[in-house]
Amino acid sequence: MPTEDLLAAWTALLHRCGTADDPAPYGRELLRRWSEPQRRYHTADHLRAVLGHVDALAGHAADPDTVRLAAWFHDAVYRPDRTENEERSAALAVRALTAAGLPAGRVAEVERLVLLTVTHDPAPGDRDGEVLCDADLAVLGGTPEAYAGYAAAVREEYGFVPEPAFRTGRAAVLSGLLALPALYRTPAARERFTEAARTNLTVELDGLQDPSATV
Repeated sequence: MPTEDLLAAWTALLHRCGTADDPAPYGRELLRRWSEPQRRYHTADHLRAVLGHVDALAGHAADPDTVRLAAWFHDAVYRPDRTENEERSAALAVRALTAAGLPAGRVAEVERLVLLTVTHDPAPGDRDGEVLCDADLAVLGGTPEAYAGYAAAVREEYGFVPEPAFRTGRAAVLSGLLALPALYRTPAARERFTEAARTNLTVELDGLQDPSATV
């Protein structure tokens, strides 16, 4: 899928944030990462969707552009067969944004936000964290058909994992999400996505726990 819109958005974002360098070359490198062949869900389409949700929720954020930077990096490193993808993504953000000349405080905040996507559990009052996490989890509140497509794409990414192990691991992830104090923290996302997300998660979890069901 064409990514010129994303490259233009990245370039404008870095200019707003004060870089003195040409952002386009590193934007292309980021988009190369988001287009790696092992990705099925965590693709440039996911990045585009998260950025769109950040835009929709920007009025809740303390610093929307810092949240946008974090969105660009939150899955920039993604290998389903490895751990610590979020930590590696955060480290990449620090290296790239420091090299781009962004202020150290903003770089540190981007790092913190990316690491929040490990748990999707921002502290009360963490408005930027709430926006990023809600934007990342918005997919859970889609239509049943859209959610089924998301779940199937995640299963493809973990195609190397045997079915019983995948069911156990995926069920743990879904149970953890359902156990969060709130799936969504911003008022707009809470109203729009909560009911559908809880239904979608419960339906998938029930299917994973039924050996006769398919994922």
